Amino acid sequence: MAAARRWRRKCRTRNAVLALLIASVLAPLALYSGAPISPFSGPALTRGALGRDPSTLISRNEAGKRLNALPQDTFDPVPKAASDTRANNVGDQGTQLGQNGGVQQVVMGSNIEMSGESSGSKDGRVRNVEEAKVSSHDTSKRKRADGMVITSEEGAQLTKQSGLTNVGAAGDNEVRAMHNAGDLNAHLDKNDEKSSQQITDSTSKESGAMITSNKTILVLKDQLRRAKIYIGFLPSRGNHGFVKDLRRRMRDIQQALSGTTIDRQLPKNVHKKIRAMESILTKIKQVHDNCAAAIDKLQTNLHWTENQLEANKQEATYAAQVAAKALPKRLHCLALRLTNEYYTSSSNNKHFPYQDKLEDPKLHHYALFSDNVLAAAVVVNSTLIHAKKPADHVFHIVTDKLNYAAMRMWFLANPPVKAAIQVQKIEEFTWLNSSYSPVLKQLASQFMINYYFRTPQNKPDRNPKFRNPKYLSILNHLRFYLPEIFPKLNKVLFVDDDIVVQQDLSPLWSVDLKGRVNAAVKTCGEVFHRFDRYLNFSNPLIAKKFDRHACGWAYGMNMFDLSEWRRQNITAVYHYWQEQNEHRLLWKLGTLPAGLVTFWNNTFPLDRSWHLLGLGYKRNVNPMDIEQAAVIHYNGNLKPWLEVGLPKYRSYWSKYVNFDHAFIRECHIHP
Repeated sequence: MAAARRWRRKCRTRNAVLALLIASVLAPLALYSGAPISPFSGPALTRGALGRDPSTLISRNEAGKRLNALPQDTFDPVPKAASDTRANNVGDQGTQLGQNGGVQQVVMGSNIEMSGESSGSKDGRVRNVEEAKVSSHDTSKRKRADGMVITSEEGAQLTKQSGLTNVGAAGDNEVRAMHNAGDLNAHLDKNDEKSSQQITDSTSKESGAMITSNKTILVLKDQLRRAKIYIGFLPSRGNHGFVKDLRRRMRDIQQALSGTTIDRQLPKNVHKKIRAMESILTKIKQVHDNCAAAIDKLQTNLHWTENQLEANKQEATYAAQVAAKALPKRLHCLALRLTNEYYTSSSNNKHFPYQDKLEDPKLHHYALFSDNVLAAAVVVNSTLIHAKKPADHVFHIVTDKLNYAAMRMWFLANPPVKAAIQVQKIEEFTWLNSSYSPVLKQLASQFMINYYFRTPQNKPDRNPKFRNPKYLSILNHLRFYLPEIFPKLNKVLFVDDDIVVQQDLSPLWSVDLKGRVNAAVKTCGEVFHRFDRYLNFSNPLIAKKFDRHACGWAYGMNMFDLSEWRRQNITAVYHYWQEQNEHRLLWKLGTLPAGLVTFWNNTFPLDRSWHLLGLGYKRNVNPMDIEQAAVIHYNGNLKPWLEVGLPKYRSYWSKYVNFDHAFIRECHIHP
């Protein structure tokens, strides 16, 4: 029994020393190759060598921890030649261990377990394991910094101390020979280069997919763009924590991109910044993956923008109406100077010549109702310049009391050559009163006063042009009382003060109107000049009487047959429709809708070349049409005497103004 115990102690010591020798050879190979290699794998380790099936030798930590600290995604197989060499060396040593027991070792771990097949009890196995652990702990104190390699001298010394000098001689001699000849270092260096190449390739596979050419810069810019999108609506939902982190990451990305054009110029920690930004973007996307917040904010902004646009349009329309209808300061200056001159001059110079022509029905009579002195002067001058017989033309100008003196003074100081002229004021027509004219009665009603002078707190009209105070003046409605104003005339050419005559208009008095009262140029080419644009066809009275698609016609230059007017009593027709429209249910304010219903089926169409419209609002009128037109009309808000007028058309009007006149120079009226 004592001999058996001594033999077991010797075997345990021998096995421990042999295991350390094997570890000294295989540990460097496993360290630099990056693959866990079992020391008992190979063709030399067979059932005959160890006395048992190698497949039963199960490693306790088969996929254990690798000694090299670099992370590896894949492990390349160990070259076959090196594997065979190591397997043969291990086989020579293993033949002497196969008689008493098997050895199970984990190279990458620190535990060694030894067990016998036929001898040894449980207590013996426990002691063997504890002694192996102690031996392993002692040898670990002599590890090198580059990876747990035990030299051949140390192994030989341990073998000698244990009295087992002949055990594992082949492996010990081989290791010593390789160490002395330098082959071991060369072998390790070769494996080191190969392992380093594998590490480099693996690292390139991990980062090369992202960092090639300038792709990293593109990734950074894309992250910055997405971050800006999220930052737009995150504060509105109370995510202040996300906003703070996201802004910090955005600053990091912006600093990384600052002054860089290629990937090589990026800082070394750029990938850390990319991962940090991607992490927070992913979190935000998970929380706000749906677009509800962004859509709500966009819709809110859209509604706000539409409301602002509508408000700005109303303000612009109102400002345009004020600019178009208000009298410019320079024209007001001219009217004041003329008025002052009229009342300070001698009374002997206040009579017009050719007064005998005023009621001659054989002459060509013009009706002009205006409170603009300069505009009226252009109409008269342009007409007489192109008239073949200026002496046959008579101008009847009617204005209001405020501008009466200025209008008379202008034409007294600048009398038309051979043509007769008459200037009157509305107050001279004593027959025109509210008992006779429904429109005068309506203009004085409380309804109309409230309409024009309502307080700003009330809701404004959708179209402010219908609130123009000019509609309060009867001067705008005198065109419906031409037979009463000119009782001895048969034909009158009605003209607006915003026209320019470019041809002789005498042929118009020879046009046969075929029993019609009004001769005008129709405006079928303009969609907004159809009847349904002016009249309320939801009213049964309008819908029953008129065609909603009928062509309108233009005021501005109209030939009226006053004889036919009197015969058909057109003034009574006008009064009827005005009474029906007392509360503005048939049409809004204005004279054109009233003219359309008054002269329904009583308008003769003139050739379009007689009257060209649109120079007061159209910006693309054909210049050839302007040159060929007998009369050009600045209808619209952009009058030629206003600063808002279209410059491209102003010269057609300004060439009939005498800018050398003293009063015009003093009032700074320029072309």
